[in-house]
Amino acid sequence: MKAPAISLLAGLLFGAGLAVSGMADPARVRAFLDLFGAWDPTLAFVMAGATMPMAIAWLIQKRMPKPIACEAFDLPGTSLLDAKLLGGASLFGIGWGIAGLCPGPALADLAIAPFEAGIFVVAMLAGMTAHRITTQ
Repeated sequence: MKAPAISLLAGLLFGAGLAVSGMADPARVRAFLDLFGAWDPTLAFVMAGATMPMAIAWLIQKRMPKPIACEAFDLPGTSLLDAKLLGGASLFGIGWGIAGLCPGPALADLAIAPFEAGIFVVAMLAGMTAHRITTQ
């Protein structure tokens, strides 16, 4: 029961952060990418503001023998930058720039703009399914 409660709390905190920062608004994300038009630097400030808490979290994690609600940390086994990682990151960035959404904000936007976010979420799930089918 502890792990689902912590997961719910983390999700609520993440969703609240998206709402407060305005990052659930696709127009704001696209405005960040519009360098020569109506540029909105909000996303840069959100990313910069997340750097310190994340750095502290990594320092705390290194000192913990195990997570609070699991048996072990689920960390990447490698830091290799290969074609698969770079290709996936590129596709993610292109999709984020076109739609103004990534998975977290898209799920949050299902409550705000269900039709528009729903199209993205269906496409995202289709892509995840296609990846799972083609890599097994």
